[in-house]
Amino acid sequence: MTDDQAKLVELMNDMYVAMFTTTSADGTLRSVPMARQEVEPSAELWFITARDTEHVRDVQARPHVGLTFSSRDAWVSINGTAEVVDDKAKLEELWNTFAEAWLPGGPDDPNATLIRVDAAGGEYWDSPGGKVASMISFVKTKLTGDTYDTEHGSTSL
Repeated sequence: MTDDQAKLVELMNDMYVAMFTTTSADGTLRSVPMARQEVEPSAELWFITARDTEHVRDVQARPHVGLTFSSRDAWVSINGTAEVVDDKAKLEELWNTFAEAWLPGGPDDPNATLIRVDAAGGEYWDSPGGKVASMISFVKTKLTGDTYDTEHGSTSL
């Protein structure tokens, strides 16, 4: 694993909700918030979702997706290929109370399914030091004309 890959995975450990972007039939980009269930070391990301949704239909027809995550001081963008996966054992393994809020029938609900995203690449922007360091960098930018201090990396996964 390269340094950029390790940094990207490290940042994502604290980022649970992604804006999951698909492409509709007319080419329009559509983003919906989705809770990431886990990130596998092999760069697989798992999401629990309802089968009867527009984003599931988009994934089935056009599997290339984008995911964006953010925290107070870091941002991650992932691109990859998504697949709807009907795997009852995996669904039960990943099931949690958050998923139940959207699918009250539990993992036995016939509308409950999984989306697996195989990440192909990504980028991150990190402002080490948190909120105070970000504010100092912002002030420095205004005073000196220098660019904002962030750590940026890009990688294939």
